[in-house]
Amino acid sequence: MLYEFWHNFTHNLFKPLLLFFYMGFLIPLLRIKFEFPQVLYQGLTLYLLLAIGWRGGEELAMLDASSIGSVLGFMVLGFFTNLTIGFIAYGLLSRMTRMRRIDRATVAGYYGSDSAGTFATCVGVLATLDIVFDAYMPVMLAVMEIPGCMVALILVARIRERGVDALGNMADEPGYTRQASRQLVGAAQVGGSAATRRTQGVQDEIDLSREKLEHNGSGTTAASPTSVPSTRALVREVLLNPGLFLLFGGIMIGFVSRLQGASVIEDDDRVFVTAFQGMLCLFLLEMGMTASRKLQDLRSAGRGLIAFGLLAPNLFAISGIILIHVYALLTGTHFETGSYVLFAVLCGSASYIAVPAVQRAAIPEASPTVPLAASLGLTFSYNVTIGIPLYLQFAKAFDGWFPVS
Repeated sequence: MLYEFWHNFTHNLFKPLLLFFYMGFLIPLLRIKFEFPQVLYQGLTLYLLLAIGWRGGEELAMLDASSIGSVLGFMVLGFFTNLTIGFIAYGLLSRMTRMRRIDRATVAGYYGSDSAGTFATCVGVLATLDIVFDAYMPVMLAVMEIPGCMVALILVARIRERGVDALGNMADEPGYTRQASRQLVGAAQVGGSAATRRTQGVQDEIDLSREKLEHNGSGTTAASPTSVPSTRALVREVLLNPGLFLLFGGIMIGFVSRLQGASVIEDDDRVFVTAFQGMLCLFLLEMGMTASRKLQDLRSAGRGLIAFGLLAPNLFAISGIILIHVYALLTGTHFETGSYVLFAVLCGSASYIAVPAVQRAAIPEASPTVPLAASLGLTFSYNVTIGIPLYLQFAKAFDGWFPVS
């Protein structure tokens, strides 16, 4: 059994999708003079979100009415799972790293969310292996993206209540400046107009993973830390960010079109179905390049964050597989094998789209490079190379040990 597990695991490491990621990862390391076109990357991200959403919406329209209750319950479970993961991540970071508290809170928010790129990669791997997943999993991607934003905002609000200086340092942290100290109790209700102007300047988040953010060495950005967005601006940033809108838009288009009798899947659409694997290969080529470059930012983060970035996906993903299996046993819900793997990915991945956008709007004091280095350079790289094949084998083994009748 162990030999079969190892054989299947190593075999899945060399799928064409992952080979494209490896190739992209080598480009910066070998100092090859190649830049992936930024507009093409934006187009690929747009395509993947709409394609995943559209197909998920079509399958969602065919969902049996009797199973709606268990599906909604599963979505609630997914939401609170990632919410809990965010707070657990903060506790682990407090023990494993010496980062500033505001940076720990921001990184915890990243890990309390999920990664659309990792999800798309997992969908592609499952498709090549002919492994089926449940239709509503793209909706889970959207639902489980939100908790991380909430975790970061809650933790930072508590930190600000205790008093921080203009750079986000607390009194017991290096670099603290008493003259610049301020209390931000109730600050979410202040600065509405200034926040609106800054929020309008936030670039499209689907390009965030490629953006070279300015960092002055003190964990700050060009945005003024004294201006705090209004609650309305923050809610809009969380719920109406471009990535989430495109995903939900694709789901609704697929749902409505299926109800009207139009189907991409049945028509064997060449744009959103046949071309999906090729588009995903190009996306992973670029993501490999980005992840490789982000690893350089970990030099200043310390070994603790590196250890966390590799431990977190395993801990949270395997916990996710156990949770979905327990839910299936308690409710009698049948999940396809692919759903176990996708739920593991949603639990074990880290945001590089939604939470960074909220960070730039609401937490300008936090370092913009360290969280992305951990989520992209470490966790994303681990998940799409070792993580997904490992979670797949673990899900199969766990189902064999504790079968759901």
